[in-house]
Amino acid sequence: MKPCIALVTGGYSGESVISYRTAETISKHLDPEQYQVYKINIRSDGWWYSTTEGETLSVDKNDFTIQLGGKTIRFDAVFLAMHGTPGEDGKLLGYFDMLGIPYTCCPSATAAITFNKWYATSIARAAGIPVSNAQYFDITSDRKKAVQAIRENLTFPVFVKPNNGGSSIGMSKLLHPDENIDAALELAFQEDTQVLVEEMIQGREFTVGVYRNQKGVQVLPITEVFADAQQPFFDFVAKYQGKSTEVTPATIAPAWAEKLQDMARKIYLVFGCAGVVRIDFIYQEDADTPVMLEVNTIPGQSSASIIPQQVSATGVSLQKFYSELLEMTLFNNPHLRKTV
Repeated sequence: MKPCIALVTGGYSGESVISYRTAETISKHLDPEQYQVYKINIRSDGWWYSTTEGETLSVDKNDFTIQLGGKTIRFDAVFLAMHGTPGEDGKLLGYFDMLGIPYTCCPSATAAITFNKWYATSIARAAGIPVSNAQYFDITSDRKKAVQAIRENLTFPVFVKPNNGGSSIGMSKLLHPDENIDAALELAFQEDTQVLVEEMIQGREFTVGVYRNQKGVQVLPITEVFADAQQPFFDFVAKYQGKSTEVTPATIAPAWAEKLQDMARKIYLVFGCAGVVRIDFIYQEDADTPVMLEVNTIPGQSSASIIPQQVSATGVSLQKFYSELLEMTLFNNPHLRKTV
């Protein structure tokens, strides 16, 4: 019998629109000969499965099952295609942990830590991984003192961003201390109760996919990212509306490539990652070292996303790649180890 896979998408944040694109790509490339796939839409107003006939069935949250044709469908694994909360921040993963359902991404604790940029930066720094200088503020911060602290303690340009979030939503780039820092904080606070302000690191921007299969931790070909000239940085528009250029594999010196690959592998292991992640870097040429920007534990898989580009550059099909991720996930289900 084919394993039943819940392809979980949607979410409670503005990133849900990207989640649906990711789920569409994954759905097209999951082998129907290997898996029975059910796309589950999780939103704040309900959890559903929609049949091919257009019927909408509620998911029983007590055990994450659906009733279909008089039968109870129980899932052997979850393929998570959800950016933002409650998937990428670990909340939903904790729920699956309690039910004993394995999933294709990082453990819940890893997801929660990496989703919080301040926590992730602090852990990376403690592990000897180069990161940028940053200031942290919460919604209760005295705004006037926050602006003063940013001006006095950070070197401009700086990025102001929600501490918990992705897809560069609510993010601003400030070039000079006399710019409207308060407005940038307000924009970020609209997305989160915590805000991170980071010094901009000069250098070339790279992103590296890392995943684990039955042979161990694997590093995908490196991508270099160029935002279009009219874009202030690699923001939401640049990422998802074609206002950027990605070159895969990146045209870089072998020594740079080796350092990026080694650093990406180290980060994957330090944070206890699983499945496929994408790690963003700035290569600081004067220090000859990659600096970690962010760990994306559920990277986008849409037609505009970087991981599919990197997989393609290896000569491996997305169908085979996704099958490898599911094989690792199903192996963690003790009830299926004899058949997978």
